[in-house]
Amino acid sequence: MEQPEQNEDIAEVLEEITPDQWQVIRAAIEAEDAIGLKTALEPVHPADIADVLEQLDTDQRGNFLRLYAAEFEGEILSEIDESIRDEVIEALPPDVLAEAVRELDSDDLVDILEDLAQPERDFILRSLESEDREAVQSSMAWPEGSAGRLMQSETVTAPEHFNVGQMIDYMRAAEWLPDQFYHVILVDSEGHPTGYTTLGRVLAARREVLLSEISEDSFRTVEASEDEAEVAHLFNKYHLISMPVIDQSGRLVGVITIDDAMNVLDEELEEDILRLAGVSEESSLSDPIWDTTRGRFVWLFINLLTAIFASFVIAQFEEELEAMVALAVLMPIVASMGGNAGTQSMTVAVRALATRQLTGQNARRVLWREVVVGMLNGSAFGIIMSLVAAFWFGVPMLAMVIAMAMMVTLAAAAFAGIVLPLALDRMGVDPALASGPFVTTVTDVVGFFTFLGLASLILL
Repeated sequence: MEQPEQNEDIAEVLEEITPDQWQVIRAAIEAEDAIGLKTALEPVHPADIADVLEQLDTDQRGNFLRLYAAEFEGEILSEIDESIRDEVIEALPPDVLAEAVRELDSDDLVDILEDLAQPERDFILRSLESEDREAVQSSMAWPEGSAGRLMQSETVTAPEHFNVGQMIDYMRAAEWLPDQFYHVILVDSEGHPTGYTTLGRVLAARREVLLSEISEDSFRTVEASEDEAEVAHLFNKYHLISMPVIDQSGRLVGVITIDDAMNVLDEELEEDILRLAGVSEESSLSDPIWDTTRGRFVWLFINLLTAIFASFVIAQFEEELEAMVALAVLMPIVASMGGNAGTQSMTVAVRALATRQLTGQNARRVLWREVVVGMLNGSAFGIIMSLVAAFWFGVPMLAMVIAMAMMVTLAAAAFAGIVLPLALDRMGVDPALASGPFVTTVTDVVGFFTFLGLASLILL
């Protein structure tokens, strides 16, 4: 039986589920009480049910799916973490899976299918109505990571000469409309989008008003082959709600909505954070131990090589270190401060590159700013460490050496933290993935060499 503290910790992760609800859910699973589980989850959002599945171990997850199969919704499947989605799909009865996927929009289906093995992908496609299957296969034909994969094929369109009354009558008479849509897209006689208007404007305008007269200025389109990260950037920059997607001939093929664009931004941010730490962007808490170990080994090995190089620099000052033990005591402080300063500048640079805030036009100004910040911080911490060193070891000249080394190291760290990500980005290498080890190497080498070099010149 779980302790109350554990229930509270898990409920914090699940956000909308209280500790008492979590305890009821666990008890229903352990007792194999399908009715009790259904009752406990009845008021719970599908996204939170997906979180519940992620918190369970493999055996509990299998029991959950067996007990809850009759109530399983497609939206739960789209919200589940990719690392366990295969497992969930394999555990669901075929008829339940087929019914669940039929509830999803084409963009959610594409997101699920592109991570599945071919047998599961074929089964899901066979489960769809022919029209839905064609829409999904059409989206899957576009390159992975493109706007074509991100879009949903379901759109609401109107001829550009329609007025409000005609549009309202058309929507009322339509046999099917998307459950949620933001814009009515205006198209010409050849299917090229020429504008769009919000549903709110349509409902607020008089019937005789032309749709083109109430179209929005924010209208812009994107080609289906465009990278999804660029699409997300456009949504963020222009505060878009939806964006029509066109093919190479300019014809409308789908629409991307803000929820999908924001998901891409979240994924890009998560990838940057993981890559800065040398961790695969696909890493998850649910991954097998061996896969996680193998994924982290490469960058740890690169870090080992750079550490050996920094140790080689230290070895050049072996006599100085033997002559004055205080150098060995203070040396890690200089390198550590440089490493932290370099990481700060590097993080700012990598994020600014990802959001297009750091460009070739403002690179010099940003570089100068960061170096000045590094020198000012280096001077401040240099003074602090000089006082500490003078009090600790009673050698005034040692205080001067560490103060100078601190200023040079922090300035070099700030320089490297900006220049290296810029250089890697210019070479087509992801700066989030490769900057860390190189910035650390520069700060360690500069810190050790400056401190020990100045000590050998001034003190010995």
